[in-house]
Amino acid sequence: MIFRQLWYLIKNAGNNLWTFRGRNLISVLIIGFSFLVIGIFLALSNNLTYLGERLSNNLAISFFLEKNLKDEELEFIKSQILASELVEEVTYVSSEDAWNRFAANFPELKDILDNLNSNPFPPSYEVRLTDKILSLSAIVYFMENIKSLKGVIDFQFNQEWVEKMDSLSRIVRAIGFFFGGILILASFFIISNVVRLNVLARKNEIEILRLVGATNTYIRIPFLVEGFVLGLLGSLISLIILFIMIKVFPIFVGSSLGAAKDFFSLRPLTIEQSIWLIVGGVVIGILGSITSISRFLRI
Repeated sequence: MIFRQLWYLIKNAGNNLWTFRGRNLISVLIIGFSFLVIGIFLALSNNLTYLGERLSNNLAISFFLEKNLKDEELEFIKSQILASELVEEVTYVSSEDAWNRFAANFPELKDILDNLNSNPFPPSYEVRLTDKILSLSAIVYFMENIKSLKGVIDFQFNQEWVEKMDSLSRIVRAIGFFFGGILILASFFIISNVVRLNVLARKNEIEILRLVGATNTYIRIPFLVEGFVLGLLGSLISLIILFIMIKVFPIFVGSSLGAAKDFFSLRPLTIEQSIWLIVGGVVIGILGSITSISRFLRI
């Protein structure tokens, strides 16, 4: 008996969704667009977080050297670097190696390199630090000491980029939730009004159900199911579109961004993020239905 009633309520909700499919479709699309905005910003944030982690996992310092240093001078600088407990590995990069790396990483700038009369890249020592870093101040002190050595002209450290990536990731995520929140609020009111119209369209049916003794819960359930389905479909559509964008974006846009494509790539959402988007869509759909029922369904 219970299963028969449950099946009737679900079937009734399905019939209502199909009968009023025009306005329900609009609701689904708006929900989908709202969560798509959040998904896009989350995908950008994921990419920036990934870049920051990659930099962090390859924490390194490059000490740029004067050209034409003697072998004993190079060895002395290397020995001073290895004397620090912060250092795990030291690699010498010649000017030619630096040229080849730049050409491989930025092929779109190859013509500029070919027009140069000399190699602008200085030789360097690439220093990979240990995982057990005491503090950023200790690293700065180490870098300043090495820079003071004869033959060392400058250094580059990617910690600043790690911090910038992390900050930028948080900003992008916050912007996504801000704009997505506004659109979700609009979705909430649209679902509420759609359910309200469905209630008004079924006014006579509801009166009949009340006369035959139907409980308030029995009458409300189909509308709640409708809100659940609208929210679920909207969030699923947003994930499908986002998946397509992640696959298509690098093909049609990524090549035109050149060296900046790594920063603006879309990285797939985590399973946890996807679940939260789906749950968010369902919650918005149900809350919209509950609000409409409480305001316009006088039972």
